[in-house]
Amino acid sequence: MGDPSDLCNIFDGEKMAKNFNGQKTAKLGTEKKSAVVNVQTEERLKEVASIFEEKGWKYTIGLEPDKPEDITDLEILSNPPKSKIAEKKVGRNEPCPCGSGNKYKKCCGK
Repeated sequence: MGDPSDLCNIFDGEKMAKNFNGQKTAKLGTEKKSAVVNVQTEERLKEVASIFEEKGWKYTIGLEPDKPEDITDLEILSNPPKSKIAEKKVGRNEPCPCGSGNKYKKCCGK
């Protein structure tokens, strides 16, 4: 793992200030944090720009024919993460969901 004194440095106040400043990060596709994509052709540049314009997102597109296309920010904006709904847990003393009639702790909760 390394020098044990490194662990102490993790919690050093000065290092914590560098890692966490308490401010929210800007939302992708806004004035403060525009989406950045790179494409290889003029045709693709126009296609991607029309998508950004249609959605009203702020963007910067780089035309770099010698580098691979990178549209990660566009994919993130187009497919935002879905919220997950947690399933209700079965209590130890509730009837078992398998239908046996026994308490969960005596049946499937072993």
